[in-house]
Amino acid sequence: MTEPKATQNLDRSGSAALPWSRARDLLATQTPKEDLTFFVGTVRPDGRPHAAGVGAIWVDDALHFVSGPGTRRARNLAANPACTVSVRLRGLDVTMEGEAHRVAEPEVLDRVAAVYREGGWPATVQDGGFTASFMAASAGPPPWHLYRLTLHRAFGVACAEPYGVSRWDFTP
Repeated sequence: MTEPKATQNLDRSGSAALPWSRARDLLATQTPKEDLTFFVGTVRPDGRPHAAGVGAIWVDDALHFVSGPGTRRARNLAANPACTVSVRLRGLDVTMEGEAHRVAEPEVLDRVAAVYREGGWPATVQDGGFTASFMAASAGPPPWHLYRLTLHRAFGVACAEPYGVSRWDFTP
């Protein structure tokens, strides 16, 4: 289990710190079954930011997302794996910071593809990535690469009771 090394309560109105389990459990239950858009923020080689919406899922206690190998996002991650991923979950806005690295292990690709299929995207494993009958037009031709986010820090802002704002640190 990915557990934070430290939690900091950022709420200025007196609410208690939010437990990471709230965010983790929502990620596990809402992906891939609910229509969520995650936004991945990367950095271009010249330092300018780039953001794009992706479909992401929580598998094996980590966030995974797909990108075409020729996309700006994939090229940025190849040069600098540091990124952010943000999403609005039911009652909780979450922003995660960390590093995204390509996953090519067949057993992981098989597990993640199965979860994507549960959510309605007919992903199959091919040539170290995914292929399917449909994908975002901007992704380019398959196979599409799978990335796993290694969490360094995350922020949660609760927009439903119990309210609160917290930061979770996963690295010392």
